[in-house]
Amino acid sequence: MMRLGIVCLFFLSMVISLPTYAKEAEQPVKVDWPFDGILGKYNQQSLQNGLQVYLNSCTYCHSLKLVAYRNLTEIGLSENFVKAIAAEATVNDGPDEFGEMFDRPAVLSDRFALPFPNDQAARFANGGALPPDLSLIVKARKGGANYLFSILTGYIDSPLGVEVAEGMMYNPYFPGGQISMPSPLYEGMLMNDEGVPFTIDQMAYDVTQFLVWASEPKMEMRKKMGISVIMFLIIMTGLFIAVKRRVWANLH
Repeated sequence: MMRLGIVCLFFLSMVISLPTYAKEAEQPVKVDWPFDGILGKYNQQSLQNGLQVYLNSCTYCHSLKLVAYRNLTEIGLSENFVKAIAAEATVNDGPDEFGEMFDRPAVLSDRFALPFPNDQAARFANGGALPPDLSLIVKARKGGANYLFSILTGYIDSPLGVEVAEGMMYNPYFPGGQISMPSPLYEGMLMNDEGVPFTIDQMAYDVTQFLVWASEPKMEMRKKMGISVIMFLIIMTGLFIAVKRRVWANLH
């Protein structure tokens, strides 16, 4: 009996000493996106609003390495307007005739300027965390657009009994529930043409759609081509069936 008691105490101590695993993230909110489905397409006004959200909030920490400024003309912006956006950013270029690198205002052919010169600088500025590039973030995260929207709108106070580590925020949609990125959106950050402030949900909706476009700018063209190919195949199948019946009709 004494040995049995010792064995039980041993296993009990092992169970108590097991690490507490982080709870699973909540399922993302399901949003009705205009680009979903075979006939889905982007909302240009939403894309333009999402660009403004990115420029006013996300660009200070997150890069957009795979998108060039000239690509912004594809979302309905004029070339002069895009030139003005690019000119506000600074890119490193060179070498010049003296073999030195130099900074200059960005132009249409440049890709979005990086917020930090390197990953080490990015980590230092963000408490050790490396902000991910957003070019393909929608494709890189399970749940895609719904996940990103849920993260942006999911910042809440931690539940009773849940202790949040120093420098972390509580977000039930993030694995483990704790995220190092503070909420990037706040009421009144941006206003529409009538001077009415955008809500956090609206800004999250628009910037998510902008980042979906950034990850797949040719989506609408791909869908149109797919529909055209399907229609072509249907027509050709009908013609082949008609020809087959005509050819074989005289053999009966």
